[in-house]
Amino acid sequence: MDEMEWTTRHPKAEDLRVGLLNWAGTYLTFEAYKNTVTTTAKSLGRKQTWELLVSNEHEAQAVIRLKSLQGLYLLCEADGTVSYGRPKNSHHGCFLLRFHRNGKWTLQCIISGRYLESDGEDVFCNSQVLSAYHMWTPRPALHVHVTLYSPVYHSYARADHTVGRIWVDAAVPCLEECGFLLHFQDGCYHLETSTHHFLSHVDRLVAQTSPQTAFHMQVRPGGLVALCDGEGGSLYPHGAHMLLGLGSNPMKGQEWFILQHFPTWVSLRSKARKFISVIYDAEVCAASEQLTPMSLFQFECDCEIPTLQLRSANGYYLAQRRHKSVIADGHPMESDTFFRVHWNCGKIILQSSNGRFLTTAANGLLMASATIPGPNEELGIRFANRPFLVLRGRYGYVGSSSEHDLIQCNMDEPDCIHLLPCRQGIYHFQAQGGSFWSITSFGSFRPWGKFALNFCIELHGSNLLTVLAPNGFYIRADRSGTLMADSEDVTKECIWEF
Repeated sequence: MDEMEWTTRHPKAEDLRVGLLNWAGTYLTFEAYKNTVTTTAKSLGRKQTWELLVSNEHEAQAVIRLKSLQGLYLLCEADGTVSYGRPKNSHHGCFLLRFHRNGKWTLQCIISGRYLESDGEDVFCNSQVLSAYHMWTPRPALHVHVTLYSPVYHSYARADHTVGRIWVDAAVPCLEECGFLLHFQDGCYHLETSTHHFLSHVDRLVAQTSPQTAFHMQVRPGGLVALCDGEGGSLYPHGAHMLLGLGSNPMKGQEWFILQHFPTWVSLRSKARKFISVIYDAEVCAASEQLTPMSLFQFECDCEIPTLQLRSANGYYLAQRRHKSVIADGHPMESDTFFRVHWNCGKIILQSSNGRFLTTAANGLLMASATIPGPNEELGIRFANRPFLVLRGRYGYVGSSSEHDLIQCNMDEPDCIHLLPCRQGIYHFQAQGGSFWSITSFGSFRPWGKFALNFCIELHGSNLLTVLAPNGFYIRADRSGTLMADSEDVTKECIWEF
């Protein structure tokens, strides 16, 4: 069977969300309990996140509405005041969004022709004469662990640490080298690789951030971004080998990339510790003791209902077929490609659409034939493209700070939690300095432990997980900002985006 051409997914709602910084460096914020809009927040959180609803886009401008995560809209009234609610007519709440060469945005009320501006605290629409006070800097609200996909070349950026370069040549984003951390500092972005190196203006990877690793970002609705040096140069692929570097003459939109959340790829192992792999183009078998590209599967899971699709590197999905066999020839919307997920101490059990559980036959083939799940139906699962986790909860990222003794969960910039696999589904958490996470008697954490502790990870969505701490409780985000392990049940505060 021929390989299916790898297709990137359509933009999701989170790809269209941004934070907007004013001239003073603070964020446009909706205050639901006051029904007002301000610019007093200094970090990007849920109340500073806006979804762009685009009704008309043309080159350097678009007609949009700004919708908050609570479902209400930014509204400009006739007297110049800005409120927060539901539009009264088809033009109420519509703005003409203009993209400027310096990466800034301006938002002009369609009805009054006045520009959205801020005095550093309040927000209003009073002036029809454009000035620096009307400029807003868009910051994608997407999780910082991302891929860069070129829609022109249909390929992903990939860091090559052997030569210290980045190429735009990966057809499938299944390698950890296709993941990048996008750090936002002082209005600029720094692109960090999976080995914690940074892309510089001279097209090479360097060990530290500096002005030479700082890029300005042009943002367009739909997740399109371009990274620029602020002096007329943009990042785009060069030459036959698609080297990502600065240049001043991109052709046909070469400089534009689709920014997407880094996908989750996993490996699966049977009870006999054999990797589940695609063989002979489509058969699925537990036969290999070595991890190969055909042993990797993209984990695509709906967080609302516990159904899972496993996408092979050949572009097809695992599907339950005739005679209870499981074949890697499925298409995205086929009902036979959906499996129910049951977790058991870091391992998974998969139930097919016929109600039976996936098990390994005597010849190694994966079959949907077991009526009652047992040890033979448990599959060990491990991250295949993530040497570390970056966790974001309801109040921000998980990280440490010189101002706090304990690990926090309300940070604007995250720490990387390095994963040391212990057993299937069990990991040791290592802090950035090489020490281990330790847990206090109160269920809080410190990042300088001497001994490795066991953490059990369970996936609850394509990029969502829970963590069971060594004390037997789930890790959750506390409103105070302290990371805690004290929840007996999985609540919203226990769900982490990674």
